[in-house]
Amino acid sequence: MDRRAFVHWALSASVLLPTMVRASRDRHGDVLPKRVLGRTGEQVTMLGLGGWHLGRMNERDAQHTVEAAISGGIRFFDSAESYQSGGSERYLGQFLVPKYRDEVFLMTKTTARTAKDTRKHLEDSLRRMNTDQIDLWQMHAVGSPTDVDIRLKNGVWKVMESAVREGKARYIGFTGHSNPAAHLHMLAAQPAAQTCQMPVNVADVSYNSFSRNVLPKAVGQDLGIIAMKTLANGGFFGGSQHGQHGPNPRVVPDRISIQEALHFAWSLPVTTVVTGPDNVAQLQEKIGLAHSFNGLDENVRTELVERVADMAGRRVEFYKSAP
Repeated sequence: MDRRAFVHWALSASVLLPTMVRASRDRHGDVLPKRVLGRTGEQVTMLGLGGWHLGRMNERDAQHTVEAAISGGIRFFDSAESYQSGGSERYLGQFLVPKYRDEVFLMTKTTARTAKDTRKHLEDSLRRMNTDQIDLWQMHAVGSPTDVDIRLKNGVWKVMESAVREGKARYIGFTGHSNPAAHLHMLAAQPAAQTCQMPVNVADVSYNSFSRNVLPKAVGQDLGIIAMKTLANGGFFGGSQHGQHGPNPRVVPDRISIQEALHFAWSLPVTTVVTGPDNVAQLQEKIGLAHSFNGLDENVRTELVERVADMAGRRVEFYKSAP
């Protein structure tokens, strides 16, 4: 599927956005519009708070960010046991769960490659997050088909399925950011997965693309699609390290705006976009962009893809493997 064919596919009548639920209110205030998370049937906000960025904050800023996310209508919260050696999970257990657990969708992830470590990660995550059940638990950062095979052979997925039977996780899925081949292998090897998290951005379409190679198949299997790295984890701002800006050519603002980047991702068949803000001002900007989104037509999206195509590659998406 070439770039133009992908843009046409994503806008075709047979590939609708996940079912949308209008903005609503709960006891904490206005809630952002929600989309249905694939065959789980769960409704989650179209914007989620990324746990890695939260975990590197000091306690005061982390608490302020969680509160700003709630007041801004976010009800989807991401984390992983590997973020800051559990620090991100501890912040959620300290600042989110005690006040807001009944209203939020809580997700974390495991990097384990053995059944024993997977079980340990589960119990540690539950303790740190101050909860007896995770809404979504994902096999994190699958890097290659071989990596997938090793984890499955070593019983990682079986432990995850056991967690669902035990009531310690409601749903299970997988993530990865470096190699679409790993995702494709996981989709074929483990059709019981209910969610899939992957990079989705306007430059991805033109290089070793998750959007073109994985997204159609994941949609076909009715997975809930969680978009990450919609700004290439700092790569759109010239960065070449995790979460950092840098001196490389900048996709934003030299070629496109943050609004165009986020609206492009939301116009694809994804359920939610996970954002990693450095501060509350950045978070509030993205909350505003969620409110202003009302779709992009095919011509606009095609033009955006072509506008940045010559910049696509590992210089921008530095976290990807070579094809």
